Amino acid sequence: MSDTDSCSDKNPKLKKIPFSWVWIAATITLCVVFSFGLVPVAAQGSGSPNPAAGASQNLQARRYTSIIQNVFDFIQRNYIREVDAQVLFEGAMRGMFEALEDPYSVFMPESEMSALRHTTQGSFGGVGLYITVSGRVDGRHPYVEVASPIEGTPGWRAGINPGDLIIRIDGESTDTLSMDEVLSRLRGHPGHDVELLIRRTEGLEFSVTLTRAVIEVPTTRHAMIGDTGYLRLISFTPMTVARARDAINYFKSNNYTSMILDLRNNHGGLLSAAVEVAGLFLDGGPVVRTRSRIASENRIFNAGRQMLVDPDIPLIVLINRGSASASEIVAGALKDRGRAFLVGENTFGKGSVQQVYPLDGAGFRLTTAHYYTPSDASIDRVGIPPDREVSFPQYTPEEVQRLNELLRANRIRDFVRENPEATTAHIDAFAMSLEQEFGLQLPLIRRLIRSERNRTVVAPVYDLEYDVQLLEALHILRSGIFPSLMPTRTLRALQDERALEDALAS
Repeated sequence: MSDTDSCSDKNPKLKKIPFSWVWIAATITLCVVFSFGLVPVAAQGSGSPNPAAGASQNLQARRYTSIIQNVFDFIQRNYIREVDAQVLFEGAMRGMFEALEDPYSVFMPESEMSALRHTTQGSFGGVGLYITVSGRVDGRHPYVEVASPIEGTPGWRAGINPGDLIIRIDGESTDTLSMDEVLSRLRGHPGHDVELLIRRTEGLEFSVTLTRAVIEVPTTRHAMIGDTGYLRLISFTPMTVARARDAINYFKSNNYTSMILDLRNNHGGLLSAAVEVAGLFLDGGPVVRTRSRIASENRIFNAGRQMLVDPDIPLIVLINRGSASASEIVAGALKDRGRAFLVGENTFGKGSVQQVYPLDGAGFRLTTAHYYTPSDASIDRVGIPPDREVSFPQYTPEEVQRLNELLRANRIRDFVRENPEATTAHIDAFAMSLEQEFGLQLPLIRRLIRSERNRTVVAPVYDLEYDVQLLEALHILRSGIFPSLMPTRTLRALQDERALEDALAS
């Protein structure tokens, strides 16, 4: 599988961008969200099984193309003032992609394509947030939602969490901004500030000023927790597989007896990296398949015969709503193949494949296929449910109000900055004073202080004090119940069961 496939020579002006551009572009947007479209190029036609219907569609397409050209010419000749042809072109292109009602299929003007090319250098100026869109029940413009922050970046150090909504950027509402317009405002020269208004839950909003920095794409972190190997995959890049191999070899040298693969807040990345990572745990066989209306887009991606983790090693995969795209491919494959037990929360649900194409200086990104897990389940918009659901405690309405007051007061941030060498006793005394002042539970305050301190230094690889999902995974592995939990039901079986329940209920 090549990462640099190009379109058919029948249309030499429309070639696919080498995928090395696509994966790094995903570090700016989402989880990757649209970051792993690397399947072969689209055919020139849809392959309609009905020749008459196909001819009729082609005739209609030519008719509309002619009308668009006539309107374009008419505006240029008759509008009250002269109009730049590029302005009309870009407006028409935006309109066509907006008509698709697909947030991942968009037109990109020259400025945005230029910004995308800059990211091929492996870094970019920004705040370190993977973002996506979040639908609204009232039908209004979707919210801009943080899929996950990149560890060690300004957004991460400021305490922005997955699921946070970006309401305003430098005082401008995101209600009327496209995804690319949001990205252009978050990106910029390192050292320049950008102010965001963040909504965490209903009624909890706060402003944060971030100083843009050079953002580099992280890959993995790992450590031993007793005799359990802990591997966290931050994103899927060309370096991820090699780093994962290094970690597993480290586990082996330390005689590990079980393993935890942490895919939480992993936005995605290269499909090829996801397939290879899955292959570290599988001895061949399917990892994911793609389906499209175009025959060449229908493919099955199999794991190689280079399994590194012995099948007798119990494996738990941690997931949450920040797990998207390529990380869902790995989680879905390991679950469907009976290799892993999933702990955490339902994943994001990014199951579509995008391609990026240049177009006379500008370009566009287009959804071309959907992917399916080995059990033939589509997770687009529904995500992957965990085998054991474990969530972090939710705030009560009263706690939201008090927490809002605490965050706006910046008391914890100021304490950490003014007391970088604070002792445990000093921290405990400060936490108890906040407990009395704001009426919040002491464990919550301690966690906020700990999180703030971690943002001023390199955070520990894992947290055994507050990470309830990791603690549950360790409990399963150490209690000896793992074998009785395996194998789990496939995703397709779960979806069929849910469909039957819905049918009976109706």
